[in-house]
Amino acid sequence: MAALAAFVLLVASPAAQAQPAPQPRVPESAGEVKLSFAPVVARSAPAVVNVYALKTAPQRSNPIFDDPFFRRFFGGRGGPGGPGLGAPPERMQRSLGSGVVVDPAGLVVTNFHVIEGADEIRIALNDKREYEAEVLLRDQRTDLAILRIKREGKESFASIEFGDSDGLAVGDLVLAIGDPFGVGQTVTQGIVSALARTQVGVSDYQFFIQTDAAINPGNSGGALVDMAGRLVGINSAIYSRSGGSIGIGFAIPVNMVRVVVEQAKSGSKSVRRPWLGAGLQRVSPEIAESLGLPRPTGVLVQSVVPAGPAAKAGLKVGDLIVAVEGQGIDDPESLYYRFATRPIGGKAALAVTRSGKELSLVVVLEGAPETVPREEVQVRARSPFAGATVVNLSPAVAEELKVDSNVTGVVIYEVDDNTPAAAAGFRSGDVIIEVNGAKVGRTRDLEQIVRTPMRAWQVKVERAGRVITALLPG
Repeated sequence: MAALAAFVLLVASPAAQAQPAPQPRVPESAGEVKLSFAPVVARSAPAVVNVYALKTAPQRSNPIFDDPFFRRFFGGRGGPGGPGLGAPPERMQRSLGSGVVVDPAGLVVTNFHVIEGADEIRIALNDKREYEAEVLLRDQRTDLAILRIKREGKESFASIEFGDSDGLAVGDLVLAIGDPFGVGQTVTQGIVSALARTQVGVSDYQFFIQTDAAINPGNSGGALVDMAGRLVGINSAIYSRSGGSIGIGFAIPVNMVRVVVEQAKSGSKSVRRPWLGAGLQRVSPEIAESLGLPRPTGVLVQSVVPAGPAAKAGLKVGDLIVAVEGQGIDDPESLYYRFATRPIGGKAALAVTRSGKELSLVVVLEGAPETVPREEVQVRARSPFAGATVVNLSPAVAEELKVDSNVTGVVIYEVDDNTPAAAAGFRSGDVIIEVNGAKVGRTRDLEQIVRTPMRAWQVKVERAGRVITALLPG
């Protein structure tokens, strides 16, 4: 309501429009130091909830019941009398996280890792009411998930207003709200310690807000709020050697959260993001020196996909992208974040340096095309690839897995634990180029090759721009 009143005042009073925005300042008196955060908490805390993710897991049975002789007498899976003593009992695993209600209809934002693998999800509100929830959208790449509370009729819930994470500055006061260690809703206070942290290793889109507000296990999915009580981030991870807070916490910026929420509201089950259609390289101090730059900044264009958005905009190999829509770029992760927070169908202005000249290029934001059907295959035949799921490489898959779409081959989408593929060291994003001297162009090629048992397998794979050749046992 305060935000609406401010907007009306600006529209109704031309004189007010000319006044500069108030600048942050430090307390100037003992009375100001005693000011309380209670009004901010009262506005935002009711929208922060507990998220209980329940999952069933089989318990390890006594090894004696693995023997058919004992199963015959005591009963076992498939034997007379049902599961009997030989069947491993199931136990319920219960993990606790936090979430934030972002819509009065009951939309809740939390972390993907909080609800991953859950069979049942329950939401406990600030006022102790509990509800079942369903998953509307999972986005592992941003470590976000959107839930919907199963409400009765048109029941309404306390929700929080979105802020603007791009408006944050290092030193701004923030509050972290969540349920650390399951002790109950807790509010901690700190400042924005840093912005645009890109080397955290938590998600594909790394562009985190760092804060010293205490964040502990159980806070995942909780709210980082500004002094107006607006959501500016979703608390996601901490750096810790003990498992507890040491004042280095990371939150996903709300401008990224907003994109995922909007796509969930539209009914989408996955998040589509704009595609640049270019390979990028971080500028090292050595590269900066060779280019005559005063410091390492921007990203170098290594490759351009023909007929892709970058090519249509006039971007060329060797160009240095230094800003997107006026926001400075220091590494590829920064550019991917700026693109990911803009809508498909819009445009983005790139500030580019080419041969010492400054250019402005406009990229039309479009999704990466799936020019080749995925033809997903889970390899089961006895081979080093058993347990790997492979798909055909296309711009859409390349963008999703962050691999070079100019490479020809089949890409490993995921690798199951405790399988030959995992033991061989394969990873998601590895592009299989050759097997035993035969080119692998489609998933059906690999499927055909592994049907013939071999004593040894010669495999050529591209990983992160490097071609690796390995000899693996059959």
